[in-house]
Amino acid sequence: MSHSVTTWYLEQTSPADLAPAAEPPAEQGVRIVRSEVPSPEFSRFLYTAVGGDVLWTDRLAWPYARWAEYLGRPGTETWVAYERGTPAGFIELEAQPEGAVEIAYFGLLPAFRGRRIGGHLLAYGTARAWDLAERWPERSETKRVWLHTCSDDGPHARANYERRGFRVCATEVTEEPEAAMPGPWPDAGPLTPAGE
Repeated sequence: MSHSVTTWYLEQTSPADLAPAAEPPAEQGVRIVRSEVPSPEFSRFLYTAVGGDVLWTDRLAWPYARWAEYLGRPGTETWVAYERGTPAGFIELEAQPEGAVEIAYFGLLPAFRGRRIGGHLLAYGTARAWDLAERWPERSETKRVWLHTCSDDGPHARANYERRGFRVCATEVTEEPEAAMPGPWPDAGPLTPAGE
């Protein structure tokens, strides 16, 4: 079986396009840290934990060596949001030719969605895409930050990108095979406290 999937490509072409987001309350203890040591284990954990319920499958078959090679490339960065020391989500930046930086992946673990972390992480990560050349002198200055999202992603994904100043620059519709939820395990997500 297959289903129709709409993919939207969105971009910013100037740092001035970035609209800031409110930070989570201080008592929430949210901080964003760059994962500077390439770690296939950690990156695969983030990928499966964030993408399991929105059908991220393209990297599931990657062997360890491919993860290590990808993460070790100059201009590839993973920024992780933590809430009181627990990984809550991540944004992965990939420097590309001619001053482009792709937000290759972005998202939150299910239990951390709806807690004012996503907009903050996206705004912070997009700012890091714009100043990426400051950390990678061999890369040219960023001229464009882009990403794609699709109708299989969370229901608020596209709106979140647009609130941060991204504009749709292309759209495509494809037929995709139905995929089973890949993980991190079946029924992963926030637990409902007893009595609710």
